[in-house]
Amino acid sequence: MSRSARLDPANPSDGGPQPPSTGPDSPLGRAVWRLRSRGCWEDAAALLEPYAHELPQAAVGRAALLVERCMYTGEGWAPAEDALRVAEAAAQVDDDRGAAACERGQLAYAATVLGVRDRTDEARAALGRAAALLEPGAPGRALLDYRRGLLAENLSETPEAARAAYRRAHAGATSRGDGLLCSSTFRHLAGIAAREGELAEARHGFAESLRLREELGFLVGMAPALVSLADVEPEPDATRLREEAGRLHRLLGGVPTWLTSQLPEAETGTETEPGSNG
Repeated sequence: MSRSARLDPANPSDGGPQPPSTGPDSPLGRAVWRLRSRGCWEDAAALLEPYAHELPQAAVGRAALLVERCMYTGEGWAPAEDALRVAEAAAQVDDDRGAAACERGQLAYAATVLGVRDRTDEARAALGRAAALLEPGAPGRALLDYRRGLLAENLSETPEAARAAYRRAHAGATSRGDGLLCSSTFRHLAGIAAREGELAEARHGFAESLRLREELGFLVGMAPALVSLADVEPEPDATRLREEAGRLHRLLGGVPTWLTSQLPEAETGTETEPGSNG
């Protein structure tokens, strides 16, 4: 689907335009997912752009896509900032404000872990603001818990706090049927287990993360999952998994960019994904 493609809203009985549903099971939501899952974040965001000023959920969704692009490619910071400002201006209730704050925290986190600029304080402040706005049962709470786990693990270096946050996120994602978030919580809990020498637990978590991404068709997130599983598998399985990851990585044009050093063409490492929703 090209950048110019869009889904026209249906006309209600009064003849005026009716903004479409942006939910994951709507035609628009499915179109966005197909593009996002293949790393076409700009095209996916373009589908939501016509509705971003009138629908807070569309505005947050568009910002989230562009923030995820930054994490996977290390590019596109200015468009992501612009989209966040639109989402913050469009927010009308605390859930919308909290979701926008959560995305701002993730963008600041991405800039920090990718070495663009140290925005640790901004990330903590934004996620703290999101925590104050989102009720415990709010739809965005599990994602917020996951991202607070990323901060604890990678910026504060407090693995126990990270593990607790990931477990809360996993429980919330499971209860809502959010398979993609479950794949990320499985992945990061497994990463902590691997660093503590609990290889059986790590293998299980990494395998579950990969399984979920395969089932969902989240192509852009499969190579990182394959590499993580390879890091805890014996030979010859480890080499086979890395070779498969390398093929996928090349197919997607070298995305995610931070994975390159872990693939067969270069020295492999044991780093975990620096923290997307994917």
